[in-house]
Amino acid sequence: MKTKAFIFDLDGVIVDTAKFHFQAWKMLADELGMEFDEEVNERLKGVSRMRSFEIILEVNGAMERFTEEEKTALITKKNDLYVELIKTLTPADALPGIEALVNSAKAAGIKTAVASVSKNAPAVLSALGLADRFDYVADASKVKNSKPDPEIFLVCAEALGIAPSECVGIEDAQAGIEAIKAAGMYAVGINVTVTSLEPDMHLASTAELDFTKLSEIA
Repeated sequence: MKTKAFIFDLDGVIVDTAKFHFQAWKMLADELGMEFDEEVNERLKGVSRMRSFEIILEVNGAMERFTEEEKTALITKKNDLYVELIKTLTPADALPGIEALVNSAKAAGIKTAVASVSKNAPAVLSALGLADRFDYVADASKVKNSKPDPEIFLVCAEALGIAPSECVGIEDAQAGIEAIKAAGMYAVGINVTVTSLEPDMHLASTAELDFTKLSEIA
């Protein structure tokens, strides 16, 4: 049975906005007089916005410094900073091979979706000039469970009207691979550091995405 849908993670697969997250957290930490560096930033990957801020507070011994309301206001400020930074994205920032793969899928009648828990996904895709290329973009505000829970991939498959077994999921994080596998889909890993489940296909970068191979494997 041939592949009927490609479901993409956003950050690290379609575009790399990690630098903007780092810059936004750094700007907030500097304003609050807190330490924040690349080492701490590594601990924030794949973690919710609130948990990310709590990790920064823990590192700085400042867990009791803010009320829940203040923490909520501060992570909103961080997101506002991030949103301003991603406005600098252009189509040239799409990762290698992504536009070609999406265009080939469209020409072949293969559906495409974006499975991102980022509420900024539509803005990012718009800045990249890719907003109209995908058949479905998950509404992060309606997804209750984060990866490695398979919910977001199952939501995408359902929205596309495609059985999970006929979908290929593309991810760059271990939690994402676990989510794809739990959804019953074929998992393609982009430079994934494997700590549990292996992806079905390992690739070093998005430049290695091969439409012919991917369209035949589900």
